[in-house]
Amino acid sequence: HAAADPTAPAPDDADHGPHTLLPEERRTIGSWDRDLDALTAELRRSRATVRDVPLPAALSATQLLHLAADPDGFARELARPMPRPPRPGARRGTRFHAWVESRFEELTLPLLGPDELPGADEADITDESDLEALKEAFARTPYAHRTPFRVEAPFQLTLAGRVIRGRIDAVYKEPGPDGDHFEIVDWKTGHARTADPLQLAVYRLAWAERYGLPPSAVGAAFVHVRSGEVIRPRRLPGRAGLERILLGETADRPPPKGR
Repeated sequence: HAAADPTAPAPDDADHGPHTLLPEERRTIGSWDRDLDALTAELRRSRATVRDVPLPAALSATQLLHLAADPDGFARELARPMPRPPRPGARRGTRFHAWVESRFEELTLPLLGPDELPGADEADITDESDLEALKEAFARTPYAHRTPFRVEAPFQLTLAGRVIRGRIDAVYKEPGPDGDHFEIVDWKTGHARTADPLQLAVYRLAWAERYGLPPSAVGAAFVHVRSGEVIRPRRLPGRAGLERILLGETADRPPPKGR
């Protein structure tokens, strides 16, 4: 047998020894590195904890309620607004408000279009027969037999340097020994019996300041039309409390951020 050459490399050494990259291989690896850096940067941006989202100079009353209930969610919606799908039930909700308005149309401006009326976020009116049932239910409430002072009353209110706009479903006036007393009414047409008192707080403040009235001269109520239940929340916040919401000072929370 021939003796093995002790200076010859072992068979596996060729696989584990240093390897010089060809120019084409270096370009490929460089491309991978650039892609990895770009993906890492995008991942870091998407996982950033917070970023400032400025509040618009004007808000609707509904947007103010959303801000108060979920500041972070509201900021995310401002940062990345998403289109909303058509909601037939919501359109029937605005038709209900138009129908109530038409009962007292001599007190109001000409009827508004369905997209301009309150109730656009109420999608609980399932079909035309449900809408008719809701009209019948309204006729059984005590407010159906009272003449409102105003219906679908527009307002504009400045809070913490921002303009809040909206419409009040109905305002009723009662004479009293110390002057007229007003009641703000908001119709609730959904099945749920929950409502945010901040909505009435905004309406009450807007009406009181528009006519130079003390808050004690303006009451406010939710009327759940389906059940006929009337809810009058107590201790509605005034101007200072509502402005704290816009400034992000409620419940020890920082100003709203987007995630």
